[in-house]
Amino acid sequence: MNNPEKRIPEDIAPEVLELASRYYADRTQSYSPSELVAAGKEVDIPAEFIEQAIRDVEARHRQQQEKQQRLAHLRQRLLIIGAGIVTALAVWIGWTYNSIQSSNSRVEAAWAQVENQLQRRADLIPNLVNVTQAYAKQEKELVSLLERSRQAYLQADTPNEKAAATIQINQAIDRFRNYAAANPQLQSSQLFINLQYELTGTENRLAVERMRYNQAVQVYNQKIQSFPNSVVANTFGFEKQEYFQATNTNVPKVFKE
Repeated sequence: MNNPEKRIPEDIAPEVLELASRYYADRTQSYSPSELVAAGKEVDIPAEFIEQAIRDVEARHRQQQEKQQRLAHLRQRLLIIGAGIVTALAVWIGWTYNSIQSSNSRVEAAWAQVENQLQRRADLIPNLVNVTQAYAKQEKELVSLLERSRQAYLQADTPNEKAAATIQINQAIDRFRNYAAANPQLQSSQLFINLQYELTGTENRLAVERMRYNQAVQVYNQKIQSFPNSVVANTFGFEKQEYFQATNTNVPKVFKE
């Protein structure tokens, strides 16, 4: 030893002894070429065969080590490639999810605009009732139809329910128009004329918002139904949206004197 007086800390002494024992075991369990040749002579094996066997065994061990190293490198590359694929897949899933969610948000925003116009249209029903009652007190059935149609819309929650309620409102408004067409006194009133302008404006705005909503639905549905976006859509529960079909494509006319 370079410094025989050097003191070894007690906490590492067991580890030093264990490692030294392993070195000693490796040394005592190995043989030099001359020892192997001498051992071969005892069983009448020529020295050249012992030397050839040593070279062959050492070559085989080197091949095994090289093979293990190649396998280790291959596993490392596969891990790197796998990590890259997982990262790329995670990025793609996140981007696709955000894209679908953005389209879904546009659909919801477009539907909110449709609802605004539907609500505006439903809010005109009381005015129709007032006009009807003012000029045709005997038309209780028409008044009742108008009131029921508005109540049905106010109680509707889902888009499908609102679409069904809109049909009732259309029928009630059509019934009112038919009655107004046969009532010259009603047609000539300024209140009715103003109301007709409001109905016309609402119908036009509703047609525009319905078109925008259906366009947003078309983009969204195409996005979630196309592969591979459909995989992400199904995984996160994005569902197909229904188009809002026009139940009355006729814009109301403004009656004039």
